[in-house]
Amino acid sequence: MSKGNRIKHTFRLPPDLSRQLADYAGRKRVSQASVVEAAVASFLSPDGSERMEAAFSRRLDRISRQLDKLDYHVEVGNEAVALFVRFWLGVTPSMPDEVTVAAKAAGEQRFEHFVEALARRFEIGQRLSNFDEKVR
Repeated sequence: MSKGNRIKHTFRLPPDLSRQLADYAGRKRVSQASVVEAAVASFLSPDGSERMEAAFSRRLDRISRQLDKLDYHVEVGNEAVALFVRFWLGVTPSMPDEVTVAAKAAGEQRFEHFVEALARRFEIGQRLSNFDEKVR
């Protein structure tokens, strides 16, 4: 911005904005006029909106890639569970009625242990996916 010819402008700012301007200029050790000049130039610059649009576009692209990766991992997890259940149902024989009650009680207890172990792994950050990253 040239320091040559200048045209004087008089305008009013709300008290809060005026304080913010004074504080910012004081912290940066520049004049309030230079802050206003830079702000107006940035606001009116055709490149400003293009830079902002490019930044948004990069962020959206990154979020899109993250969602694609998340979608893939959810799909793999769902398929793994479905494959396990299908295998388990195929190899597990039916039980006679007289042992079903005891088996259900044992199954509930084992499931509680499973949930507790799962919670512990999440609390300490131990994940199977972390193992995969260490192997690479």
